[in-house]
Amino acid sequence: MIKLLAYTKYYFIFSALIIIPGLVSLGLYGLLAGIDFVGGTTYEVKFNKFVSNEEIARLVGESVPEVALNSVVSTGESQILLRMSPISDDQRLKLRDALKAGYGDFTELEFETVGATLGRELLEKTLIAAAIALIAIIIFLAWAFKNIVFGLSAVVAMLHDTLVILGIFSLLGHFYSVEVDALFVAALLTILSFSVHDTVVVFDRIRERTHGDFTSNFDQVANRALNETMVRSLNNSLAIIFMLLALLILGGASLKFFVLALLVGSISGTYSSPCIAVPMLRIFFKLQRKYAH
Repeated sequence: MIKLLAYTKYYFIFSALIIIPGLVSLGLYGLLAGIDFVGGTTYEVKFNKFVSNEEIARLVGESVPEVALNSVVSTGESQILLRMSPISDDQRLKLRDALKAGYGDFTELEFETVGATLGRELLEKTLIAAAIALIAIIIFLAWAFKNIVFGLSAVVAMLHDTLVILGIFSLLGHFYSVEVDALFVAALLTILSFSVHDTVVVFDRIRERTHGDFTSNFDQVANRALNETMVRSLNNSLAIIFMLLALLILGGASLKFFVLALLVGSISGTYSSPCIAVPMLRIFFKLQRKYAH
């Protein structure tokens, strides 16, 4: 039997090395919010020949100077995605005529405008949903395992996964202009549920072996539970990771960063369940016994 809890210090150090740069990036740069949150227009087009981003930016500035162009991103061969302030139908027609006059026929792949009010409402609902989910998980696990420390430990693991994803996307947003949108929120909430599911499996095995008595031989019981569930967890996680890798490599550009968020979260969730949640459970048990006497 591998004594996995003996390496708790190294788990925490490894997590800190990943999370701290992300926290610094979040503090300095934050997240690059997409139009789903701040409002604006996205306009994706495909040309019949190569067009540089600089040429497109110049043409947009000349044809609709009143529109603020946020970014120009290549999403594929001869495909350009424009992100700008909200534009009217007349401005869209003017921009389309200018693109056609400058570069010939092209195909419109996407055109979407979201108002700033709707963006703020979506952000508020996202934060409320996340808060409700955290509180519900704490209450449910405290009831299911008859001890609140199980809920607290699971939430710490969830926060670990959340910080990993947010930090990585903050860095990607600063250096590669990767925006977070409604799909990112969906990926984040999905990963939180995945993380809790894996954690509950380990916790349930610990409860079965202790018969509700968590005061004696906790390390031995936890190590045995981790060893017994490790293969199952890895098999499930690898199946998901391989599928996400295939989608990331072969999928469309519009889903690329959604899939990347799921991939990062899946890897982090697989790691956090045995390496963060269980060590935190041991710490909370020690604190609980210390202050109970």
